[in-house]
Amino acid sequence: MEELINSLSAADLQAAITLLKNNFTNQGAITEMELNRATVEGLLIRQAHGLTLLSSRENASPETPFYSEIFDGHVGYVRFGTLTSANLKATDKKMEEFASKKIDAVIVDLRASGASDFAITAEFAKRFCPKGKLLFTVRKPAARQDRAFSSDRDPAFQGLLLVLVDGETAGGAEAVAGALRLYDKALIIGQPSAGRAVEYSDLSLPSGKVLRVAVAEAVLPAGQSLFPDGIKPDLPVAMSVSEKRQIFQLSAEKGMAPFVYETERPHLNEAALLAGTNPEVDAAESQRRNRGREKQPARDPVLQRALDLVTSLEIYQKR
Repeated sequence: MEELINSLSAADLQAAITLLKNNFTNQGAITEMELNRATVEGLLIRQAHGLTLLSSRENASPETPFYSEIFDGHVGYVRFGTLTSANLKATDKKMEEFASKKIDAVIVDLRASGASDFAITAEFAKRFCPKGKLLFTVRKPAARQDRAFSSDRDPAFQGLLLVLVDGETAGGAEAVAGALRLYDKALIIGQPSAGRAVEYSDLSLPSGKVLRVAVAEAVLPAGQSLFPDGIKPDLPVAMSVSEKRQIFQLSAEKGMAPFVYETERPHLNEAALLAGTNPEVDAAESQRRNRGREKQPARDPVLQRALDLVTSLEIYQKR
């Protein structure tokens, strides 16, 4: 239906409205009020990433905290959380620690990151992108003037960089992912980002309802727009949002390692031989009995794929 509607010319659309007004059996359904409602409803559906109708002004969403970890002694993992000044300070502190520990690969997890402030967004990108390079431009047609954001500092890390994204990677975080891919050759892993790398303005309606409108968009240096299609991953890996959120919540006390590394399986050894037992057979039998009753442990396949890729590249480089 969408394809068919898109094929209608301006003359077709005008004729369709006139024909409906004159011929439709329910004349009360084709009033100017109903046509206006249909216009707004259609725009909200067709421009879903750029337009939202709210019953009232919403409070700001709670901020997602910064998190970091080191895997295998040399792979740094940072989850920026919401792109805020507080999380930027936490990032700087962690990058200094990574430098002192000679971390040679960093995984930047943007799956819980969003920001509407492109100035602070640019600060996160500067920690990884070369000095003097244009990071992105914010275009606002109504202002008739673009705002360009460039790096004015040396990067805090130079090495193998992997970036994790999904449908909750939104706003400024999408611009960060795009800049890291452009300048650091960072591989993007996960699912397409939200496609909302825009600045919104909340416009009040007479009834008190609010029309949230995208008034400016972030554009990468090569002219690539991030709205409304977002960032497409180089390596697609599927994962449910609910499972990811659960893992992120648990990681505050357990870390991320339990969600990417399998627990060591029992092996046959000398003690077992002397005792006349076989731990491997016992473990397999226990697993068979509990299958379907025990809930399988949560796994983060996106982070796991990133870590596997780091290991594979290390093996290749040593050959």
